[in-house]
Amino acid sequence: MDDKILAAHGAGGKLSSQLLHEVILPAFGNEILNELHDGAKIGRLAMTTDSYVVRPIFFRGGDIGKLAICGTVNDLAVTGAIPKFISVGLIIEEGFDISALKKIVDSMASAARESGVKIVTGDTKVVGKGQADGIFINTAGVGELINGVDISAKNVRAGMKVLISGTIGDHATTILAGRHGLQLPDSVKSDCAPLNGLIREILTVEPKISMLRDATRGGIAAVLNEIAHSAHVGILIDEKNIPVHDEIRGVCDILGFDVLELANEGKFIAIVPENSAENVLSVMRKHIYGKNAAIIGEITSNSPEKVGLKTLIGGVRIVDMPAGELVPRIC
Repeated sequence: MDDKILAAHGAGGKLSSQLLHEVILPAFGNEILNELHDGAKIGRLAMTTDSYVVRPIFFRGGDIGKLAICGTVNDLAVTGAIPKFISVGLIIEEGFDISALKKIVDSMASAARESGVKIVTGDTKVVGKGQADGIFINTAGVGELINGVDISAKNVRAGMKVLISGTIGDHATTILAGRHGLQLPDSVKSDCAPLNGLIREILTVEPKISMLRDATRGGIAAVLNEIAHSAHVGILIDEKNIPVHDEIRGVCDILGFDVLELANEGKFIAIVPENSAENVLSVMRKHIYGKNAAIIGEITSNSPEKVGLKTLIGGVRIVDMPAGELVPRIC
């Protein structure tokens, strides 16, 4: 492991995993933390925490405030919980505009109302000019686990289907464009959204969904590799079935990005029993945040802990855990 922290250690890929397993888990590991889901299950409660350092603070489709609430809500929802309460910690750089802060907290309040959660406690710290980058936000969330739902990698079995709730790569591409002044069509915007309503609907239809993960840092490449490793299964996905906007695909072709590694802030992966996959897909597509959902692959007993991609030209390539940082500070 390197002697110094690199940007890629926070990217959700190989270096993040290395930092977690070589530094964090040896110090903090326990039966709850070692589950390594987006949130912890504690009795009938779920809990999560996250920090938001996105740059730029305001972007097409959202801002750091909306991102903080939606990200926390989504982390709770994919554990199989109904999000209830959120705490908010603000770290603000001296000289930050009050008008910008008002826009951010108003955005947080709006996202909280849509999600049905309450912001119940918080803290504000101000640091000197040049000691932060405008504003950072830390959140913690608490939710109530849904009876009869058990979201865990231990439930993943060969033959199950892999679903994605919509198009991928939208958020990371939007952040990249905003940061570097790239001119993209108005249709390209962040997918930042609260997913708890959609997730609750599909769990009502199929409470035996085995696994849910929101595909943020590292994109679906990181999430699928984590699931394959934790469940000791193989995963085979089909490139032709993965929903990607043409504009996002074009940006990836020009810049040499792998869209599978691009972060999303309003999409999740679901591992679903084969006999209920079409029904779950139908429910997804009726929801505003799942209209482009698709079945993109299946769980296999072949090549345990590997993810394969059926390419458009008919071959199969390995989808590895992302090695570095395509777009840093995307959340």
